Amino acid sequence: MPAYGSTTVSPLTALCPALRIALTRVGYDADTLLEALGTDAHSALGRGEPVPARRAARSAGELGVLIRLLLLGDALDEPQVAAALAPVRMDDAVAAGLLIRERGLVRAALDLRPIDVGAGTRWILSDLDDSMHRRVLTEDHVLGVGHASLSLLRATPTARAGSVLDLGTGCGVQAVHAASYAEKVTATDVNPRALWLAQATAALNDLDIELVEGSWFEPVAGRRFDRVVANPPFVVGPARIEHTYRDSGLALDGASELVISRTPELLAPAGTAAVLAAWVHLENQDWRQRVSGWLPGHGIDAWIVQRDVADPALYVGTWLRDAGADPRSRESQERAETWLRAFDDAGVTGIGFGFVYLRAHDGPTELLAEDLTHGFEDPLGAEALDYFERSAWLRGVAADPSVAWRSRYRVDPATALERVYLPGEQGWDQQIARVHRGGGPRWQHEVDEATVSLLAGMRPDGLPLYELIELLALSQGSDQADPEFTEAALGVVTGLVRHGLVRPA
Repeated sequence: MPAYGSTTVSPLTALCPALRIALTRVGYDADTLLEALGTDAHSALGRGEPVPARRAARSAGELGVLIRLLLLGDALDEPQVAAALAPVRMDDAVAAGLLIRERGLVRAALDLRPIDVGAGTRWILSDLDDSMHRRVLTEDHVLGVGHASLSLLRATPTARAGSVLDLGTGCGVQAVHAASYAEKVTATDVNPRALWLAQATAALNDLDIELVEGSWFEPVAGRRFDRVVANPPFVVGPARIEHTYRDSGLALDGASELVISRTPELLAPAGTAAVLAAWVHLENQDWRQRVSGWLPGHGIDAWIVQRDVADPALYVGTWLRDAGADPRSRESQERAETWLRAFDDAGVTGIGFGFVYLRAHDGPTELLAEDLTHGFEDPLGAEALDYFERSAWLRGVAADPSVAWRSRYRVDPATALERVYLPGEQGWDQQIARVHRGGGPRWQHEVDEATVSLLAGMRPDGLPLYELIELLALSQGSDQADPEFTEAALGVVTGLVRHGLVRPA
């Protein structure tokens, strides 16, 4: 495998300008592909069911040829493929490792698919998975656009940034995405094959991305970035490496610990990070305590979001199938037994999964770790940056509470009040009041009637909080607000601010 530097170009990368012309000419892009296949066949393709997509592709001309070749893994007549990929020469495509000749037919040697996550179509090159044809993945297998990478794409902030680091780039999908909002993108990986594909992916999309080979933080030692994005080999298990895209060689959640504990060193002032991570749940330790212990005591504002918790047996079975293993085979059963025994020995009761957002700031480390396991549609990236702005305001309140008392507030337009009636002895007479956001993570807070009245009085051009509290006290027959009530009200307001249901005006 070639080394990577500013002047090293692999044959696959050299092929990409002609390949880009072919893909553009045929319409091998996210929107046209969906239109050609139709919603049902496209959905079937995502489920690993090739027949509906193949039937639709047969009437889609040269685009259909590329769908069958690149997405379904079909072996096709070479003249047919040559026409669809023109001006790419077949000999060059074979020599570059894009295609293979097989008994007079041509088959794709790599996965090449279009995606669109908000910045137009991007083409991603990766190794073939087992979604269309059964295969066992090799140790240096380079994963394509899977569920984990898509979830990180949706969860990464896309506000303009000067420099972005994609730590452990794999096929380069996060780096390609970052190029849409960053002035300079650097991508690292320990796997030379990953960099081979990432280089070609960048060239295919006509992007200039710095690629550096090396393990973990070594390739960028001493450098600082405005944003760091990482989808590390976070799979929790024994200390082994069966597949570099998922296994770190570190026991249990050691990979997540390493990335989360070291990423702060890479952040420029006010720099941010978005990391996909996993952590174990132990019998005698809260997961929040475990993850918070990975961060330094100074210089970081952290928002840690747990999206799911998996049962150990389900977790092991899922990752065995992900690598193309048959859970019924003797070898897979032995691997599962070893894996689950390691969990038992460590006292693991579950495996948490989610996002870790970091922001550099000059002060003691602050951390909010919370469950966000309910469903919502809006991506978290913009919410993370908004959270850090709200957190900075709350730090100002902690330093000087009068900031909160003097401030005026507005209820976010997406916040709604609902009342829930529960059955009681006399019928539906037990009432719960909740406020919830209609967008973003859709937070919900139970509130009492005093808080409902307080929120009703909030206006950007209205009264500051201390006057609202006094009016509320008068309405309840008191000349002045009780200090305990006042402090409780401030706690409620700051909690609502933290989740964006109420905002300082």
